[in-house]
Amino acid sequence: MSALSLQRRELVLGERRRDMDDLNTVTGRRHAHSADADRQDPVERLDEATAALAMLRDGFSAEEPLDEVLQRLAETATRAIQDADAVTITVSPAQPRTAAASDNTLIEVDEKQYGANRGPCLEAARTLHAVRAVVGENKDTWPEFETAADQHGVRAYLSVPIVLPASDHNDATHMGSLNIYSYTATAFDPFDESVMRLFTTAASAAITNAHQWQRSREHIKHLETALTSRAVIEQAKGVLMAVHSCTADEAFTMLVQRSQHENVKLRDVAKTLLDNATQR
Repeated sequence: MSALSLQRRELVLGERRRDMDDLNTVTGRRHAHSADADRQDPVERLDEATAALAMLRDGFSAEEPLDEVLQRLAETATRAIQDADAVTITVSPAQPRTAAASDNTLIEVDEKQYGANRGPCLEAARTLHAVRAVVGENKDTWPEFETAADQHGVRAYLSVPIVLPASDHNDATHMGSLNIYSYTATAFDPFDESVMRLFTTAASAAITNAHQWQRSREHIKHLETALTSRAVIEQAKGVLMAVHSCTADEAFTMLVQRSQHENVKLRDVAKTLLDNATQR
């Protein structure tokens, strides 16, 4: 073959290679466009999340147990995030537990992380940053999580920390994590992380309100106990005053001395005295 013919052959092959590269580029763009077409427009996704949060807010009750609030939040988040097949919520960082789950079968994946003290959920808690995991890519780092997730058909995972914002006197406090599961490996994108932060804000408020409500209930209970104890003690003093013809101070001293001698709380001494007086 002449040098001219070889040159022409190389030109033809070069043009064919360029044509194939162009075709592959166009095909790749079409595939990307097709994948993107399956996802909602970001504005629509945000609107849905906002509407879900509004419904969740309207349903909050100041006297609703924390786990019930978080359960509704988990179910709402599942509907609001396009790629979410299930959502669980972890609380109590010192002794983590799953307080709510839209699919109870996936609690096992959370618990495997708690038991091993490692996994994307705990990583999000320690770094206070969202952690996305694709199942199959972290076998050496989180083997327990990887095995459990694979057994349940999970292919992608996103954990977003629930944080009480820093105040003038305190650093940001980790209160839990919102864990999102998907059966699709390509699930979740930065927009999903942003939307989930709205839900973690709602979760933070729910947890804070629940703790305040619990503290209020305990305070009221203590007050009720104190008032009841005072009433019992006053009645017991009246009995002693009638029996011993003594003053109120002297009757109270008798009760205190008996309490110290028997190593029994004052209200219990007073109650026993009243019970004995009633039986006579």
